[in-house]
Amino acid sequence: MQDKKISEVIDMAIQREEDAITFYRELSNKPLDQSIKDTLEWITGEEKKHKAFLVNYREGRQGPDALTMRASLNYKIAEHLEEPPIETVMDGANIFLMASHRELKSYKFYSELAHLHPEGKLRTTLLKMASEELAHKEKMEYLYSNAAFPQTAGG
Repeated sequence: MQDKKISEVIDMAIQREEDAITFYRELSNKPLDQSIKDTLEWITGEEKKHKAFLVNYREGRQGPDALTMRASLNYKIAEHLEEPPIETVMDGANIFLMASHRELKSYKFYSELAHLHPEGKLRTTLLKMASEELAHKEKMEYLYSNAAFPQTAGG
C-alpha cells in the first residue's frame, strides 16, 4: 500500500514536470528575441531532467542522492508582483516574471508535498525537487530584474 502511495505522488510530480515542459515550449513559440528563446530552451531542458529523474526514481533506478540541495537566493519578486496574463507576454521582462511565478508554484508544490510525508527517502526527494525549483526561480527573477531594469550608460 505504501509503495502505491509513493508511486502516486511521483506520478503526480512527473505530470507536473510534463506540464512545465509544455508550458515553456508553448511560450518559446511566441515571436521573441533569440536569447529569450535560448533561455526558455534551457529551462525546458531542466524540466526534462526533473522528469527523467522522477521516472528513474519511481522505477528504482535512482535514489534521492542523485539530487543535491541547492542554496538559492529568494529575491521574492514573484511574491510581490502580479503574474502577467500569457496573452500579454511579448517581452523578456514579462516572460521571466511569468516563469518566476511558475517556478514559485512548483517550489511550493514540492515543499508542501514533502511536509505531508514523514522523514524518509520520499520526503528527502521532494525537498530536493523543491530546492531545484527555487534555484530556477532565482534564475528567472535575476533575468527579470536585468530585463526590466537594464543597466544604463549613466550608472
